Amino acid sequence: MRVDLFDFDLPEEHIALRPAEPRDSARLLKVRSGEPFEDLSVRDLPSLLQPGDVLVFNDTRVIPAQLKGMRRRGEATALVDATLHMRVGPDRWLAFMRPGKRVAEGDRIHFGHDGSSCFLGQLDATVVEKREGGEVLLSFDVSGPFLDEALHAVGHIPLPPYIASKRADDERDRLDYQTIYAREEGAVAAPTAGLHFTPELFAALDDMGVERRFVTLHVGAGTFLPVKADDTDQHRMHAESGVVSAETAAALNAARERGSRIVAVGTTSLRLLESAAAEDGSLKEWSGATDIFITPGYRFRTADMLMTNFHLPRSTLFMLVSAFAGMETMRAAYEHAISTGYRFYSYGDSSLLFRQQT
Repeated sequence: MRVDLFDFDLPEEHIALRPAEPRDSARLLKVRSGEPFEDLSVRDLPSLLQPGDVLVFNDTRVIPAQLKGMRRRGEATALVDATLHMRVGPDRWLAFMRPGKRVAEGDRIHFGHDGSSCFLGQLDATVVEKREGGEVLLSFDVSGPFLDEALHAVGHIPLPPYIASKRADDERDRLDYQTIYAREEGAVAAPTAGLHFTPELFAALDDMGVERRFVTLHVGAGTFLPVKADDTDQHRMHAESGVVSAETAAALNAARERGSRIVAVGTTSLRLLESAAAEDGSLKEWSGATDIFITPGYRFRTADMLMTNFHLPRSTLFMLVSAFAGMETMRAAYEHAISTGYRFYSYGDSSLLFRQQT
């Protein structure tokens, strides 16, 4: 499909630089094909669900994956930034390096030059492999939990480019850019639909008899990459690693059998469920990497509803929601959101989409 079909104009003032306070006070747009849009609040979510419905959350935890470094090549040095996006070994990460032209295979990079230091006083890595688009494979001098500790010492929260270009990250972001149920470390971007949930909202959902289940998809920095191709067939997704436990799979299969609805909280949860599902929509224990790319025409097998924020023009995420709820419906929904002042992107407002019946 032509990528320009997913383009739209978004005034900059609609880009949220901080989340709503409290989190569940954010706006929520109910979107169902063939019905008028409803302007609600995230706090209204329990009233839109039924006893027995199951919310599926991504419990990945964001790590400080933005690193400032100094490249050393003999006597020559250069400042570089690295955004880790996928762990491929105890001491190895794939990363996007900027500027990519400043690094080559074999280069040594010292991270923490901005005044930070890890528990050993430094965090060094070697560029093992250089790939397209500024992507490199880094091998760090420390491994496993020692590397994790070092990253927490020298790293920064990897705010999305549309926020980072307007302000620096701060200590507040270490809490704001994390869901209250984050557990499994490894993401370099937050599953942002989940940022709206509070203990009070969880309690209200419990009172309604709505179930909560968790999957893990470690969101990579590739989620922020624009689609530069003219046609969706030419775009390559970066892989992300995920896990669906046997317990969660059994619970979702049971929900389908009794006629309850499955509600994916965030596009990451939905992408993982679709990656793990059999042709008939059934699930079993699953783990691995997924680079699933969902565009209109895709036949969904798992979720009946999707709670998600408002996404970038020409992005793979806007393509996914267009596939889920219908292209014309989503274009109209985004026009409504812009005209009525909804806040967009990671720290912005939310929507509840009903799957288009085909």
